[in-house]
Amino acid sequence: MGALSHLRVLDLSRVLAGPWAGQILADLGAEVIKVERPGNGDDTRAWGPPFLKGADGENTTEAAYYLSANRNKQSVTIDFTRPEGQRLVRELAAKSDILIENFKVGGLAAYGLDYDSLKVINPQLIYCSITGFGQTGPYAKRAGYDFMIQGLGGLMSLTGRPEGDEGAGPVKVGVALTDILTGLYSSVAILAALAHRDHVGGGQHIDMALLDVQVACLANQAMNYLTTGVAPKRLGNAHPNIVPYQDFPTADGNFILTVGNDGQFRKFAEVAGQPQWADDARFATNKQRVANRSLLIPLIRQATVFKTTAEWVALLEQAGVPCGPINDLAQVFADPQVQARGLALELPHVLAGKVPQVASPIRLSETPVEYRSAPPLLGEHTVGVLQRVLGLDEAALIALGEAGVL
Repeated sequence: MGALSHLRVLDLSRVLAGPWAGQILADLGAEVIKVERPGNGDDTRAWGPPFLKGADGENTTEAAYYLSANRNKQSVTIDFTRPEGQRLVRELAAKSDILIENFKVGGLAAYGLDYDSLKVINPQLIYCSITGFGQTGPYAKRAGYDFMIQGLGGLMSLTGRPEGDEGAGPVKVGVALTDILTGLYSSVAILAALAHRDHVGGGQHIDMALLDVQVACLANQAMNYLTTGVAPKRLGNAHPNIVPYQDFPTADGNFILTVGNDGQFRKFAEVAGQPQWADDARFATNKQRVANRSLLIPLIRQATVFKTTAEWVALLEQAGVPCGPINDLAQVFADPQVQARGLALELPHVLAGKVPQVASPIRLSETPVEYRSAPPLLGEHTVGVLQRVLGLDEAALIALGEAGVL
């Protein structure tokens, strides 16, 4: 049994942040019922190509984007813009432990599905709202998307080549990182609320905002600004506080060197055939290396181009200096460590025979993550869930279907 197998989650969210949180809970054993719009469902179902290929090699209806965040869930289609649909969702909420939603502030109140309405019928409900800017503040009613928040929240001021370099300018992260981090923080908040409910009793409302998460995750860069009053600049792949800690050219490409202390720098200098660097007053300590970055980095670049990436990695690993290649995704999933950790897996899928998935990174010794089912087809579990959870009979389900509620 999974660690959360005693819990039921009602997932009204779509796209990424909310579904990501729901998938984490589902992987840990929770029953997650994903409520979707009849006929369309989660927006990301149409966010392709690429789409999952069927046994005949042709595209199915399932977009790869959707498949990344909806494993282990049951899909139920309900039109809750209609009174009958609202009643069904309220009844599901009454029998659930957790509800996740990412509608605009106040958006669900019109349907009687906001926290204040649902806590009346289920005082133990943990209700997690995910929005761009939170439930309060001057931007509360604005829509918020990952790319926009990466810009507004400061991340893009730190990401990209330095001013003056070719190709300089703001660059977003290559995945929707703010959404992913918000999903992670949301799952942590939900687990904290569950712990409170277990010890004290009662549910609560969780107010998660993409902007809050993005600013919180500026981490050391935020503190660099708050302690100095000076806004950090883009440094490309370099680190604002550690040198050398970036990419360097090799005879056949590039590799990453991450020197974390002065002892590691001395070892690197010896492997590079330049032991005098470690005794040079300009480079002997990290503080001096940061101050003299513009002098040291060109020297290192001149040295690294004479060996291949594989040669540097082998030599530096033997010396205990952290380093690594810059892999594309084909190389990532072919990497022996990635394979040894089982980070790629397959699940049975009704349309394609099987669907690839990226494994959860959570490893629990007593209650391991479960891979019970592939991301569901739209409405795949509507009848089963409404029969099992709400006790609806066949006649009631037929009537709701004919009325367009399901």
